[in-house]
Amino acid sequence: MSQPFPVPGLSGPLTTEALITALRTLPQRPLRFHLHGEQLVPAGYHVTEVKAVTIEAMDCGGHASAWRETVIQLMDGSAEERVAGFMTNRKFLAIYDRVVKHIPVRPDAEVRFEYGNAATPALQYHVTHVDVAAEQMTVHLRAPGVECKAGARCGAPAGASAKACAPEGSCCAPPARVSLGG
Repeated sequence: MSQPFPVPGLSGPLTTEALITALRTLPQRPLRFHLHGEQLVPAGYHVTEVKAVTIEAMDCGGHASAWRETVIQLMDGSAEERVAGFMTNRKFLAIYDRVVKHIPVRPDAEVRFEYGNAATPALQYHVTHVDVAAEQMTVHLRAPGVECKAGARCGAPAGASAKACAPEGSCCAPPARVSLGG
């Protein structure tokens, strides 16, 4: 029987620290990645890169923001590696621990997994939760989405149509310039 790893108050993104803590709970389990309850990444995968990313952005309403993310890239392995099975959480953690000795991965940064292959375009997936079970660990992913951040700041309801964020509307318009007379 699997149990979702408890992440207190998780309503937003999973942090790097929460993921690593979940993976350290049991010493040696196959580590799987699912999207919408189905296996996304096949056995034999590799962790090819861990990125500590800083994002600086400005939305259509002229509001600047910055945040950090940890992006862990996964790649399909060979046919022989698929037969050998899934990477264990112990091996995954050994790779992660080696990386953090050399680059500044922030524990409070959202963690994402990047995966794609010849049949699936590469995307950076969000983590919804981690199931810790006696026989395996499963990281549950969700596809990334797009939202109008200026619209959210202006009170447009989540999932509002594009019209709520139209450039001529108040949310996406740059702040009005103040005339000092003259």
